[in-house]
Amino acid sequence: MFGLGKSAPLPMTDDGRIRAHFLVQRAGFRLDVDLDLPARGVSALFGHSGSGKTSCLRCFAGLERPQQGYLQVAGELWQDSAQGFFLPAHRRAIGYVFQDANLFPHLNVRRNLEYGQKRIPTAQRKVALDQALELLGIGHLLERMPSALSGGERQRVGIARALVTSPRLLLMDEPLASLDLKRKQEVLPYLQRLHQELDIPVLYVSHAPDEVARLADHLVLLDEGQVRASGPLKETLLRADLPFASDDDAEAVIDGRVSAHDPAYQLLSLTLPGSEAQLRLPHAPLPIGAPVRVKIKARDVSLSRRRAEDSSLLNLLPVTVESWQPLEAQVLLTLRLGEQRLLARITRFSFDQLAISNGQALWAQVKSVSLLAP
Repeated sequence: MFGLGKSAPLPMTDDGRIRAHFLVQRAGFRLDVDLDLPARGVSALFGHSGSGKTSCLRCFAGLERPQQGYLQVAGELWQDSAQGFFLPAHRRAIGYVFQDANLFPHLNVRRNLEYGQKRIPTAQRKVALDQALELLGIGHLLERMPSALSGGERQRVGIARALVTSPRLLLMDEPLASLDLKRKQEVLPYLQRLHQELDIPVLYVSHAPDEVARLADHLVLLDEGQVRASGPLKETLLRADLPFASDDDAEAVIDGRVSAHDPAYQLLSLTLPGSEAQLRLPHAPLPIGAPVRVKIKARDVSLSRRRAEDSSLLNLLPVTVESWQPLEAQVLLTLRLGEQRLLARITRFSFDQLAISNGQALWAQVKSVSLLAP
């Protein structure tokens, strides 16, 4: 049944966006958020414990009904308190992945997955069971009981169970938080593959910067129940008014494509959009043309007026100064690299010695590049 006796609203035009407003007032906590997110890719809700991430996700799921609320998902109205309309959780086309996989302990993997699939009429199923098995690499686990699975295997089964409900929106609430580092590294490639191969928007809650940098397209920073910032990941990480840029671990996320691999030195070469420069880093071979994502920390970038000769550094990149800001004894610079941007943190002494100004052409000397997402 629809809330308050209201009939279902008329279908809306799909404009490829997710729009939400939630106001939740509880003793000692207030969530008041307005969001306009892309209805494709991964949008990460990031913030410290108690910032409102899980409360926000529960509002999307319909598990919590805010005092004021509006939710439209790719043209479908799920909630509008102004009209007295509220689509209950069991009527929302969502998949929900929790920190714990919450598998039925008395059912084997196959029956756990079939339970999720039975929720959806056959004609409405968009993700086949075989497809979910292949994407998550769990076909060999079908006859096992949950007690015989590792933590990473249980979580992959939980994700598959959410997928076979053919959701219009996939909600993931810190799905790797309960796993140790080894198990996280086991599951992360599967999450990346879902991102690349399925056209299902994901809201991904996390307080782990590396997970967000590796998976997200859009970043929402929550603080004390409010949206501090919301925008494309690569742009939001560089905003000077946010803590990401001024933090000791400030970094830029760069997209590229594999162009070559040197087997003698085990070096991977990447082309960058809008630049003739290439990045090189030690890595095993990847398919030529494969999209990759890397991160470069601001502290690993030094600057020079001229291209260094006979340097041990692999990556010497032509950049242009876009902006800069003082940070006590240091200066943080935003640098244009083709169609993308880097950060560099240098001393104020070096800044003055180089007589840096906006629009100036320099050479960035990159000490370290980390591959995030092959």
